[in-house]
Amino acid sequence: MAEFYRKKKKVCQMCAGKDVDYKNVDVISKYISQDRKKILPRRVTGCCAEHQRHVANQVKLARFMALIPFVK
Repeated sequence: MAEFYRKKKKVCQMCAGKDVDYKNVDVISKYISQDRKKILPRRVTGCCAEHQRHVANQVKLARFMALIPFVK
């Protein structure tokens, strides 16, 4: 008999109190893929919808300010 288990739901880090700012490249780099530098989706990052939009805007701002590259 196969036993199924439920994955533990990820908790949004920003709802827990951590902040994402475009000037902090170490934090921003956790929300982009390492190979193609694309913004990771919600199901991977674990952010809620509101904070995923905030992350996307911060990543785009960091790219515009040339803190992180657009592509590899």
